Amino acid sequence: MPPGPPDNLSMIRRVLGDGYVALALVELGVVERPGDGVTKVNVVVKEGALEVAVHSEGVGLVDAVFQALHARYAPEYQSLSSIALVGFAVSTAIESGRGIRTDATCTVTIDVTNSMGRRFTFQDTSRSMTSSATRAVLAMVEHFVNSERAFVTLYNARQDAQQRGRVDLVGRFTAELAEVVKSTSYTEVIERMQRELG
Repeated sequence: MPPGPPDNLSMIRRVLGDGYVALALVELGVVERPGDGVTKVNVVVKEGALEVAVHSEGVGLVDAVFQALHARYAPEYQSLSSIALVGFAVSTAIESGRGIRTDATCTVTIDVTNSMGRRFTFQDTSRSMTSSATRAVLAMVEHFVNSERAFVTLYNARQDAQQRGRVDLVGRFTAELAEVVKSTSYTEVIERMQRELG
Protein backbone atom coordinates (compact mmCIF):
# COMPACT_ATOMS: atom_id res chain seq x y z
CA MET A 1 0.00 0.00 0.00
CA PRO A 2 1.44 3.40 -0.93
CA PRO A 3 2.19 5.84 1.85
CA GLY A 4 -0.45 8.39 2.60
CA PRO A 5 -3.43 9.17 4.75
CA PRO A 6 -5.35 6.05 5.68
CA ASP A 7 -8.04 4.79 3.33
CA ASN A 8 -10.28 4.23 6.36
CA LEU A 9 -10.58 7.91 7.28
CA SER A 10 -14.28 7.92 6.35
CA MET A 11 -14.85 4.98 8.71
CA ILE A 12 -12.98 6.77 11.53
CA ARG A 13 -15.11 9.87 10.96
CA ARG A 14 -18.29 7.75 10.98
CA VAL A 15 -17.29 5.94 14.18
CA LEU A 16 -16.49 9.18 16.00
CA GLY A 17 -19.27 11.35 14.54
CA ASP A 18 -19.38 14.63 16.45
CA GLY A 19 -16.53 13.33 18.62
CA TYR A 20 -14.02 13.67 15.76
CA VAL A 21 -11.26 16.06 16.86
CA ALA A 22 -10.54 18.52 14.02
CA LEU A 23 -7.43 20.66 14.46
CA ALA A 24 -6.82 23.91 12.58
CA LEU A 25 -3.98 26.41 12.71
CA VAL A 26 -5.08 29.83 13.95
CA GLU A 27 -1.77 31.54 14.68
CA LEU A 28 1.93 30.69 14.58
CA GLY A 29 4.84 32.52 16.16
CA VAL A 30 8.41 31.34 15.54
CA VAL A 31 11.60 32.59 17.19
CA GLU A 32 15.02 31.36 16.09
CA ARG A 33 18.51 32.51 16.86
CA PRO A 34 20.73 31.47 13.97
CA GLY A 35 23.52 29.26 15.17
CA ASP A 36 22.12 27.99 18.47
CA GLY A 37 19.99 25.25 16.85
CA VAL A 38 16.86 25.93 18.90
CA THR A 39 13.49 26.95 17.48
CA LYS A 40 10.78 28.27 19.80
CA VAL A 41 7.14 28.23 18.74
CA ASN A 42 3.86 29.63 19.98
CA VAL A 43 0.97 27.89 18.25
CA VAL A 44 -2.72 28.66 18.58
CA VAL A 45 -4.83 25.68 17.52
CA LYS A 46 -8.56 25.52 16.99
CA GLU A 47 -10.14 22.35 18.43
CA GLY A 48 -13.72 22.60 17.24
CA ALA A 49 -14.99 25.84 18.81
CA LEU A 50 -12.13 26.02 21.33
CA GLU A 51 -8.84 27.84 20.73
CA VAL A 52 -5.82 26.51 22.59
CA ALA A 53 -2.32 28.04 22.80
CA VAL A 54 0.66 25.68 23.03
CA HIS A 55 4.33 26.56 23.34
CA SER A 56 7.54 24.60 23.05
CA GLU A 57 10.98 24.47 21.56
CA GLY A 58 12.81 21.96 19.46
CA VAL A 59 15.49 21.36 16.89
CA GLY A 60 13.88 23.10 13.94
CA LEU A 61 10.30 24.08 13.22
CA VAL A 62 8.78 20.61 12.74
CA ASP A 63 10.26 19.28 15.97
CA ALA A 64 9.23 22.38 17.94
CA VAL A 65 5.63 22.27 16.66
CA PHE A 66 5.39 18.53 17.32
CA GLN A 67 6.78 18.96 20.85
CA ALA A 68 4.18 21.67 21.56
CA LEU A 69 1.32 19.49 20.29
CA HIS A 70 2.74 16.39 21.97
CA ALA A 71 2.69 18.16 25.34
CA ARG A 72 -0.98 19.01 24.78
CA TYR A 73 -2.29 15.68 23.41
CA ALA A 74 0.08 12.82 24.35
CA PRO A 75 -1.01 12.57 28.01
CA GLU A 76 -4.41 11.42 26.71
CA TYR A 77 -3.37 9.94 23.35
CA GLN A 78 -0.29 7.87 24.03
CA SER A 79 0.08 6.70 20.42
CA LEU A 80 1.69 10.09 19.69
CA SER A 81 4.70 8.92 21.72
CA SER A 82 5.32 5.89 19.50
CA ILE A 83 5.49 7.50 16.05
CA ALA A 84 8.75 8.38 14.33
CA LEU A 85 9.59 11.00 11.71
CA VAL A 86 11.18 9.29 8.70
CA GLY A 87 10.94 11.93 6.00
CA PHE A 88 10.60 15.66 5.46
CA ALA A 89 10.57 17.44 2.11
CA VAL A 90 9.72 20.85 0.70
CA SER A 91 8.94 21.43 -2.97
CA THR A 92 8.09 24.72 -4.64
CA ALA A 93 6.19 25.95 -7.66
CA ILE A 94 7.49 29.36 -8.72
CA GLU A 95 6.09 31.78 -11.25
CA SER A 96 8.54 34.60 -11.77
CA GLY A 97 7.52 38.19 -11.37
CA ARG A 98 9.48 41.40 -11.60
CA GLY A 99 12.79 41.55 -9.80
CA ILE A 100 12.88 39.12 -6.90
CA ARG A 101 9.11 39.19 -6.46
CA THR A 102 7.57 35.84 -7.22
CA ASP A 103 4.23 34.09 -7.04
CA ALA A 104 5.29 30.89 -5.30
CA THR A 105 3.67 28.07 -3.41
CA CYS A 106 5.40 25.36 -1.46
CA THR A 107 4.33 21.86 -0.50
CA VAL A 108 5.61 20.42 2.76
CA THR A 109 5.56 16.64 3.06
CA ILE A 110 6.08 14.83 6.36
CA ASP A 111 6.47 11.05 6.54
CA VAL A 112 6.11 9.16 9.82
CA THR A 113 5.94 5.51 10.80
CA ASN A 114 3.77 4.05 13.52
CA SER A 115 4.89 1.45 16.04
CA MET A 116 4.23 -1.32 13.50
CA GLY A 117 6.44 0.32 10.86
CA ARG A 118 3.56 1.43 8.64
CA ARG A 119 4.34 4.66 6.82
CA PHE A 120 1.99 7.66 6.67
CA THR A 121 2.40 10.82 4.60
CA PHE A 122 0.94 14.23 5.47
CA GLN A 123 1.13 17.26 3.16
CA ASP A 124 0.12 20.88 3.03
CA THR A 125 0.51 23.46 0.27
CA SER A 126 0.46 27.24 0.71
CA ARG A 127 2.51 30.37 0.15
CA SER A 128 4.16 29.98 3.57
CA MET A 129 6.60 27.16 4.26
CA THR A 130 6.27 27.61 8.05
CA SER A 131 2.47 27.53 7.93
CA SER A 132 2.47 24.49 5.64
CA ALA A 133 4.93 22.62 7.85
CA THR A 134 2.82 23.42 10.91
CA ARG A 135 -0.42 22.34 9.22
CA ALA A 136 1.21 19.07 8.07
CA VAL A 137 2.22 18.35 11.69
CA LEU A 138 -1.31 19.24 12.82
CA ALA A 139 -2.77 16.81 10.25
CA MET A 140 -0.48 14.06 11.56
CA VAL A 141 -1.48 14.70 15.18
CA GLU A 142 -5.17 14.88 14.22
CA HIS A 143 -4.87 11.53 12.45
CA PHE A 144 -3.29 9.64 15.35
CA VAL A 145 -5.55 11.26 17.97
CA ASN A 146 -8.68 10.25 16.05
CA SER A 147 -7.41 6.78 15.16
CA GLU A 148 -6.79 6.07 18.83
CA ARG A 149 -10.19 7.51 19.79
CA ALA A 150 -11.91 5.39 17.13
CA PHE A 151 -10.13 2.21 18.28
CA VAL A 152 -11.22 2.74 21.90
CA THR A 153 -14.78 3.63 20.82
CA LEU A 154 -15.07 0.48 18.69
CA TYR A 155 -13.56 -1.68 21.42
CA ASN A 156 -16.10 -0.40 23.94
CA ALA A 157 -18.94 -0.87 21.46
CA ARG A 158 -17.76 -4.44 20.81
CA GLN A 159 -17.64 -5.16 24.55
CA ASP A 160 -21.19 -3.82 24.94
CA ALA A 161 -22.46 -5.88 21.98
CA GLN A 162 -20.80 -8.98 23.41
CA GLN A 163 -22.49 -8.46 26.80
CA ARG A 164 -25.86 -8.04 25.06
CA GLY A 165 -25.33 -11.18 22.96
CA ARG A 166 -25.37 -9.25 19.67
CA VAL A 167 -23.15 -11.57 17.63
CA ASP A 168 -23.87 -9.59 14.45
CA LEU A 169 -22.50 -6.38 15.98
CA VAL A 170 -19.54 -8.18 17.59
CA GLY A 171 -18.49 -9.35 14.12
CA ARG A 172 -18.90 -5.90 12.59
CA PHE A 173 -17.00 -4.12 15.37
CA THR A 174 -14.22 -6.72 15.28
CA ALA A 175 -13.75 -6.17 11.53
CA GLU A 176 -13.72 -2.39 11.98
CA LEU A 177 -11.19 -2.69 14.83
CA ALA A 178 -8.90 -4.67 12.52
CA GLU A 179 -9.03 -1.79 10.03
CA VAL A 180 -8.59 1.03 12.53
CA VAL A 181 -5.61 -0.61 14.26
CA LYS A 182 -3.67 -0.21 10.98
CA SER A 183 -4.05 3.55 11.31
CA THR A 184 -2.99 3.98 14.90
CA SER A 185 0.19 3.32 16.81
CA TYR A 186 0.35 0.84 19.66
CA THR A 187 0.08 2.05 23.22
CA GLU A 188 -0.27 0.02 26.37
CA VAL A 189 -4.05 0.47 26.23
CA ILE A 190 -4.35 -0.68 22.62
CA GLU A 191 -1.95 -3.58 23.18
CA ARG A 192 -4.07 -4.78 26.09
CA MET A 193 -7.25 -4.48 24.07
CA GLN A 194 -5.63 -6.33 21.16
CA ARG A 195 -4.63 -9.19 23.48
CA GLU A 196 -8.18 -9.40 24.82
CA LEU A 197 -9.54 -9.59 21.27
CA GLY A 198 -7.29 -12.62 20.74
